[in-house]
Amino acid sequence: MENQTYFITGISTEVGKTIASAIITEALQADYWKPVQAGELNNSDTHKVQKFVSNKKTTFHSSAFNLETPMSPHAAAEIDGVQLSAKKIKRPATKNNLVIEGAGGILVPLNGTETIADLIQKEDKVIVVSRHYLGSINHTLLTVEALKARNLNVFGIIFSGASTPSTERVIEEMTNVPILGRIEEEPYFDANVVKEYATILQPRLAGTRNQG
Repeated sequence: MENQTYFITGISTEVGKTIASAIITEALQADYWKPVQAGELNNSDTHKVQKFVSNKKTTFHSSAFNLETPMSPHAAAEIDGVQLSAKKIKRPATKNNLVIEGAGGILVPLNGTETIADLIQKEDKVIVVSRHYLGSINHTLLTVEALKARNLNVFGIIFSGASTPSTERVIEEMTNVPILGRIEEEPYFDANVVKEYATILQPRLAGTRNQG
């Protein structure tokens, strides 16, 4: 079976994208790659996912850009004196499935003309992580609409945090995108908790529905 790339994006920052990436990486025993890391270089998202993933197959690939300042990539690159562009971000070579974790949402700028969306390829399965807060329905619908406008494959939505049935129902109805599952508001996350979620999610990730 041909290897697949899963691109994990969020509707905003701090919505649970890194935990979701760890669970998906563990479920698929895929490789993991964060193209751009801005800030927290000693405790990067790659470091965090490494702590959560326990299978022996996953390879963790180095970020293309490691920026010192915890800001939007375009601003962090400017402060660091780095020229950031999509063409400078080369995907790692692997014969395994690959999980790519974006930075913030899909329209987070890389520079004055490019965004995270420019890192997504047509064949990628895009998974949107949504978390309930005032305005999250709008942010989720906008994210899905922007992905579809670019003819990208919106593979599914994962909800993170406490259950909000009315919010989730309207998002499912209005996007017509499969709901892959929920990551609850756990007291803590470790490799065992991530593995439990991975077992639940794995069959759903094997689907082939294309929402492009």
